[in-house]
Amino acid sequence: MEYFTSTSKASRRATDCVIIGVYERGKLGVGAADIDAASKGEIRRLIKSGDVSGTLGKTTVLRNVAGVRASRIAVVGLGKASEFGAKQFRRALGAAVAAISATKSKQILNCLTLETRAADPYYLGRASAESVADTLYRFTQMKSARKPAGMPLNKIGLAIAKRGDADRVIRGAEHGDAIGRGMSLAKDLGNLPPNVCTPSYLARTAQKLAKSHAKLTTKILNEAEMKRLGMLSLLSVTAGATEAAKLIVMQYKGAGRDAPVVLVGKGVTFDTGGISLKPGAAMDEMKYDMCGAASVIGTMATVAALKLPINVNVVVPAVVNMPDANATLPGDIIKSMSGLTIEILNTDAEGRLILCDALTYSRRFKPAAIIDVATLTGACVVALGKYYTAVMSHSDELAESILGAGMAAEDRVWRMPIGDEYAQQLKSNFADVANVGGRYGDTCTAGSFLAKFTEGMNWAHLDIAGVAWHSGAKKGSTGRPVPLLTQILLSRCGKLPR
Repeated sequence: MEYFTSTSKASRRATDCVIIGVYERGKLGVGAADIDAASKGEIRRLIKSGDVSGTLGKTTVLRNVAGVRASRIAVVGLGKASEFGAKQFRRALGAAVAAISATKSKQILNCLTLETRAADPYYLGRASAESVADTLYRFTQMKSARKPAGMPLNKIGLAIAKRGDADRVIRGAEHGDAIGRGMSLAKDLGNLPPNVCTPSYLARTAQKLAKSHAKLTTKILNEAEMKRLGMLSLLSVTAGATEAAKLIVMQYKGAGRDAPVVLVGKGVTFDTGGISLKPGAAMDEMKYDMCGAASVIGTMATVAALKLPINVNVVVPAVVNMPDANATLPGDIIKSMSGLTIEILNTDAEGRLILCDALTYSRRFKPAAIIDVATLTGACVVALGKYYTAVMSHSDELAESILGAGMAAEDRVWRMPIGDEYAQQLKSNFADVANVGGRYGDTCTAGSFLAKFTEGMNWAHLDIAGVAWHSGAKKGSTGRPVPLLTQILLSRCGKLPR
């Protein structure tokens, strides 16, 4: 998508569609006031008649408005003027773009950027591009019907009040567009069925990305190589599967010899629970148990597209968790790559078993920071719902930086505790540690389990079980937390505007 800025009045821009906003109680936004004046009160007449509403997100597309050069005007409700902020901006813009997508508009001008003058121009540009990408995303590749023609939109103008804001707005739009493409890749991987998106498919996707970017390399370790490294915890999860496990290692070098940031993503491409079999209801959604992997691969695609001056490594342990005659049994004891032995009390607590070996493997990179991302616990959904990612960390500084990044990126995070109280629940009579700690505080005991394998590292764990996908009528991957992870990396390499 191409983005540009414009200081033209909404009524004077010759384009396929202009987006303007109206608030509740008939208050006109900046663009709407201009269009209303140029059309001699048409917007106010439509508000009075009820054909245009200030209800947040409600959109009406008008054609051939007198006194206006644009072919169409998309009027979207902005809600209460006193409450209009970043969240309302994204929702309103998404609704407007969705309405415009039913037309043949190739170029639009977004005047909603004039409604939040207190917001940083960079984040207005970025939120605009992310919202457009999210709204226009479609997953149709598995349907047999003829693919519908895509929306011809290819150029979006962002209205600005002063020319001095142009560079920041465009930088934000460029970043947002790349984040949107990274999110779309993560969504595609999550939405693909488990008979397509296997560990091998994830590996091929990572290899294909590396071929497109000179600074990016990908290496794939097979099961024999993992066994030689002592990654028996990871391999215990895939023991019952016919599909072989893969360890995907991606390295982006954009900053010489600097220590890398390592992102580790849980890649269980389908989780039956193993011998501790899950209940059948909604088990199809266990294809989303690789959304941690999808998000770190999507983030790597964003980093490479933006050519960021930072070193980033991605490590993805990719497996299928299946029950079989060879499957790991509750009560089995296995040895991890770190040397710690683990008593498997529940084979459905498999994510931590693959992550602990991937985290140990990542020590070889001597990372500046290491962040693992996983749909790890149902308890996280109970605790935080479908809204916040949980973060746990040894480091207050790293945790606070992630919390701040979540606020800035509108991809929010909530810190949860780890420590001795939770570690005590993981005691085993027979091994160094058990893989579950009982019913209570499961999100925190899972984080405390991983903490045992990251001592001495600048580490954080993100549990995305609540935010990685939507259920119900709008079922599908969300692409989170690609915006959060990208924000962290943009901040670390100094590419956010000051």
